[in-house]
Amino acid sequence: MDRPISGSSSGLGACDHVLERAKLGLRDACAEDDAVQPGRAQPRALESLLRAVCDVGAVRAYALTEPSQVGPGAGPSLTVSGAFIRLSPGRRFQQGPDGPAKMPGTTDEFVRVRKRDLDRLTTEVMQMRDFLPRILNGEIVESFQKLELVEATVEKKEKEVELLRMDCEHFRSRLDAAQAECMKEKKEKLVLRQQLVEARQQLLQQAEYCTEMGAATCTLLWGVSNNEDVVKNIVGASKAVKFFTLAGQTIESFVKSLSEVVKEQQDLDSDEQQFVLGLAGVVTNVAAVAIGREFLVTSSSVLLDTLMQLLAELKAGLCSRLKVLMLMSLYNVSINLKGLKYISESSSFLPLLTLLLHDPDAEVCLHTLRLLQSVILEPEVFAKMAPSLQESLPLQRITGFSKGRHKELKSLAQELLEDLHFLEAEV
Repeated sequence: MDRPISGSSSGLGACDHVLERAKLGLRDACAEDDAVQPGRAQPRALESLLRAVCDVGAVRAYALTEPSQVGPGAGPSLTVSGAFIRLSPGRRFQQGPDGPAKMPGTTDEFVRVRKRDLDRLTTEVMQMRDFLPRILNGEIVESFQKLELVEATVEKKEKEVELLRMDCEHFRSRLDAAQAECMKEKKEKLVLRQQLVEARQQLLQQAEYCTEMGAATCTLLWGVSNNEDVVKNIVGASKAVKFFTLAGQTIESFVKSLSEVVKEQQDLDSDEQQFVLGLAGVVTNVAAVAIGREFLVTSSSVLLDTLMQLLAELKAGLCSRLKVLMLMSLYNVSINLKGLKYISESSSFLPLLTLLLHDPDAEVCLHTLRLLQSVILEPEVFAKMAPSLQESLPLQRITGFSKGRHKELKSLAQELLEDLHFLEAEV
């Protein structure tokens, strides 16, 4: 049974029902048009809305005296009979004795509307039909769609910001942990650095102590080694070979640590220099005794090679006292026939003599001439070295010594020149 509704608000309720249908139709049409031509004006949406408005505008048919009948396939219809309005969207109707009657399987809705309200509703609908096309144009629909896109973008950006915030918190926690670890490592490094400074200081103190002890011991040993019995005790000890090996290594380390700008006078009395000079003095005194020379040639020949190498490495004018002691050691060894042959057969011996004869120190040149004289006075050795001596010896330098002011050097140079002339005449 149809349900009548009284009051002026009933007409407005019917209009709201129709407008709700129009809103749904507008939304569907907008979705279809946006799928076809996104971002442009929506003509089908406007058309759907205007069609719904036209349906509402059909209330002008209230003046009809006969109810309308809608055939098959017709759209939404409105029928006026007396004071009743029937709204039946898409339904089939037929005329009854008391007015339009619904067909079986259909549902009708009746609303009681006053004519005054109906006129006002009709006026409003006509105004809506005039103004809606002006208001709901393509720009508004496009703006609405852009607004939805912007809202979706903002929501997406908010999620991204939240993810970035979580990542930031994660990295901040890792940074805090790394900073704590860094501070811990800094403290550990500070402790280790302090320990390193202390260890270095202790090492320096121990080095100074060892240097002082070595300088004192070697100086005393150098003094007592003038005695032949002491030399016999030294070379007869079980650690003799080890001692002379360490002596050669110590002198080599000292020579390699010298700089070209270092002058002998700068550290003449230093513990290191006294240590090295003491070792070289001990070697010289041991070589001065026959048993000592034999020991050095047979058991410590490496020391003799080291002495000749260091004499070649020392620059002219540096460590003259050390050079003199090493030359005296080689001279003492050359007194032994085995030692003489060992020294003279070295490939670096003659170049070494030439180099030392150009040294600015007179003592170095003097002991170099003594070593050369010891070599050439042995006939067998001189016979082998004669061709090389004539080519490599700086005779002009030796002749200059024979005319110089240094008496001892002058006398020795004159003797050496006479020996050379006599031996060359015999050869």
